[in-house]
Amino acid sequence: MGFQLSPTSPAGKWLGFVTAVWVQAISGNNYTFSNYSDALKSLMDLTQLQLNNLSVAKDVGKAFGLLAGFASDKLPPPVILLIGAIEGFIGYGVQWLVVSQRIKPLAYWQMCIFLCMGGNSTTWMNTAILVTCIRNFRKNRGPVAGILKGYVGLSTAIFTDLCTSLFSDSASSFLLMLAVIPLVVCLTAILCLREIPPSSTAGEEKEESRYFGIFNGVAVVIAVYLLAYDVSGTHGTVVELVFSVVLLILLASPLLVPLYLTVQNLIRSNSNKEDTEGHVTEPLLVEETVPEKAEETVTAAVAAANGGEEGDEVEVERRRPVIGEDHTIVEALRTIDFWILFVSFLCGVGTGLTVMNNMGQMGLALGYVDVSMFVSLISIFGFFGRILSGTVSEYFIKKAGTPRPVWNAASQILMTVGYIVMAMAMPGSLYIGSIVVGICYGVRIAVSVPTASELFGLKYYGLIYNILILNLPLGSFLFSGLLAGFLYDAQATSTSGGGNTCVGAHCYRLVFVIMAVACIVGFGLDVLLAIRTKTVYSKIYASRKSKKSTSNGH
Repeated sequence: MGFQLSPTSPAGKWLGFVTAVWVQAISGNNYTFSNYSDALKSLMDLTQLQLNNLSVAKDVGKAFGLLAGFASDKLPPPVILLIGAIEGFIGYGVQWLVVSQRIKPLAYWQMCIFLCMGGNSTTWMNTAILVTCIRNFRKNRGPVAGILKGYVGLSTAIFTDLCTSLFSDSASSFLLMLAVIPLVVCLTAILCLREIPPSSTAGEEKEESRYFGIFNGVAVVIAVYLLAYDVSGTHGTVVELVFSVVLLILLASPLLVPLYLTVQNLIRSNSNKEDTEGHVTEPLLVEETVPEKAEETVTAAVAAANGGEEGDEVEVERRRPVIGEDHTIVEALRTIDFWILFVSFLCGVGTGLTVMNNMGQMGLALGYVDVSMFVSLISIFGFFGRILSGTVSEYFIKKAGTPRPVWNAASQILMTVGYIVMAMAMPGSLYIGSIVVGICYGVRIAVSVPTASELFGLKYYGLIYNILILNLPLGSFLFSGLLAGFLYDAQATSTSGGGNTCVGAHCYRLVFVIMAVACIVGFGLDVLLAIRTKTVYSKIYASRKSKKSTSNGH
């Protein structure tokens, strides 16, 4: 039998992950509001509070991510991706029609609906990608979450820099990119991404870690490349075109991993067909019996610690699961740990989103005409926060059983410092604040994703993840819509068109101070969660150490 590139083959598995990376690289469009918010404000004659509520409507779309969570247990990943792609095309497409003035500005409530659709589209994409990839690579959840969420962070800079280099930073062209590119990329991923049996041996797990190292390396090169472009000032037309071509080549370069595996399999197939067939089919036959036991590293560890046997199966189903085992959504909501994670997540992402949504006005208040640099800085350093925290937190779990929430606590303290620096409004403080907020927001996103799966299991992870990210619309409403909107309007002066504007450090000072206090509260909650979950991570550490010792013994 000739070689075939199926989703369950090694090459197909990694091709699916490459397309997942591409989807994440275009699914951060929710963080790009600052790039076209000023155009909406002037075109629709909005006050800052009205503009902020438009951004809240965009983030409220994530609240309907619960639909994607429910669907993830019923529908295959390609269908979920298709729903997100079509919804995003409609949501951002209508915004493009308005900003490009191809149609008259819609009523305020109608614009809220289409911004909500654009925001909701990413929940379908993220759910399909995260749930599938974390299940496919469940022994490397930290690196998977770090890489995928890292590319989400980079997507803002990718869109911003491509639009700047190709379309002279046009708001309407930017929205057209947000409508069309995600649709094309998702259609590509639909062909390749499937849920497949996870690795079952220490050798396969080690091979996964090696390939994740390659993905990390490529991502870092892309981030540094984007950063170099942003800090090098204005560029000529030729340089901008070359930049765009090289960026697209770098984004395509992860294809080398499945290509290498394809060539490797072809060589083996030609040298010994029977041997190759045995190599390909045997793991599939074994895997059919493995998933129940491999469903969750933490579950196995807890079961072993409780002395679980076959006879205990009925008893396990009747009792309430402990932290580290599979929870239904109702069981998760009944735990204190879920709400500690939920509120601490709110303190981090809610304040971070406020900076992202209001960066256009923050920059103008401090005298910056073009804020695209700050938007890109948040995006790029958000990537570094995501990708480093995912890998580092996984390393310390394997080496010392360090609870993952510890890294969230560290990010909250650093974020507090960032807001204090921004409140002081010294020269360059907006640069420093953008970098710090980007890093800490990235850490919070990347660490919380695998933490939820480790504490509450993978069985209902799609729904639990989408309930957790309800913090995005909730935080956007509380900190951006209410706090920043009201305090800005209180300081602003009215304009002739019916809008308002504010110039000076005082415009957002109190907002930054209050957000710094919120981060201190988040820090306390993260420390508490780290203490409460120390036993879970000790069991994960013991389980992996025992497995490694057994493997070495053989």
